Amino acid sequence: MPNPVPARVSRRGLLTLAAAAALPAACTRRAPPGVAQPPGVPSALASTAPSATRPAPATTTAAATKAPVLGGGPVPFRPGKALLGSYLALGGMSITQSLALRRKQLGRDQRIVHVFYTWADNLPPARPDVGDAGTLMISWAGTRYAEITGGSADKRIAVGARRLAAHGKPTLLRWGWEMNGNWFAWDGTHNGKQPAGYVQAWRRLHRIFRDEGADNVSWVWSPNWNSGPNVPWNAYERYYPGDAYVDWVGVSAYPFNSQTPRTLFHRICDTYGSRKPIMLTETAAIDHGGRSKADWITAFSAYVQATPSIGGVVWFDTDTQPGTDENFRVDTSSATLAAYRAMARSARFGG
Repeated sequence: MPNPVPARVSRRGLLTLAAAAALPAACTRRAPPGVAQPPGVPSALASTAPSATRPAPATTTAAATKAPVLGGGPVPFRPGKALLGSYLALGGMSITQSLALRRKQLGRDQRIVHVFYTWADNLPPARPDVGDAGTLMISWAGTRYAEITGGSADKRIAVGARRLAAHGKPTLLRWGWEMNGNWFAWDGTHNGKQPAGYVQAWRRLHRIFRDEGADNVSWVWSPNWNSGPNVPWNAYERYYPGDAYVDWVGVSAYPFNSQTPRTLFHRICDTYGSRKPIMLTETAAIDHGGRSKADWITAFSAYVQATPSIGGVVWFDTDTQPGTDENFRVDTSSATLAAYRAMARSARFGG
């Protein structure tokens, strides 16, 4: 009998590019109070609004270019090498079939396979469908902070910890992502504008996982590249749990307004790259006509080449995203696939 695999959780619908470009991050649709809706709009939508408080400096700072201290926890950072993987959901194909197609097109396996689970889901003790070549990254949705900090979720967390410990191999856990937005039940907006509550919740999860022996888990803290609302109390630094509780610093960012890779990623690299390895946990090229997708991938590859602190890249590779006509696949044209293939085959992405 085949192992049952939880159905892929659909991310909340994205607005169209034209509509999104007209809205600041603070104007995104809210998630209903108390309802987790992973994987949600936000990463893509909030990325349409440039940061009003931190303009991109003219040159990359030393913190971004300096190789970080070794880290990554059970999924280690390798200087000079970036793990390249994806959230892979191709219309009409299983994940096994999708992985096989990309293997054929790229001549290599995914080094990270990204999957989403709601807070209510049972985390998997195994995912044989992702194969042995890749490291599993689980984005596990959060919930209201009080449910965790008050202790009522301890049993759920302990069960999840034991199930991930049963993997018996290094696993990336991205809990409560994009907490600096206003579109999830676990963001600051829906929790009394109290980022400290997120920190407390994260640390409690971390402690329970440790107590349950889930020492194969690498913890990935992953804000959105800009905040919605973009106000001081909601700056993503306020949600950082502390170096002792984070193995990788991640970020979600998409060039919906034709932002350069540097505009999207420089701040996270500048802020944390000298202390923690950086993982670009959600990104993709956007079609603005002509060779725009291919050219952005080439520019992105060059940016990663020039930024040693980046140790992981996880593409959002799908054409099944509800609520949008955007096709995020890497093979929408021969030029786009060729650019992505060249990046995937380069030594820098050989992690």
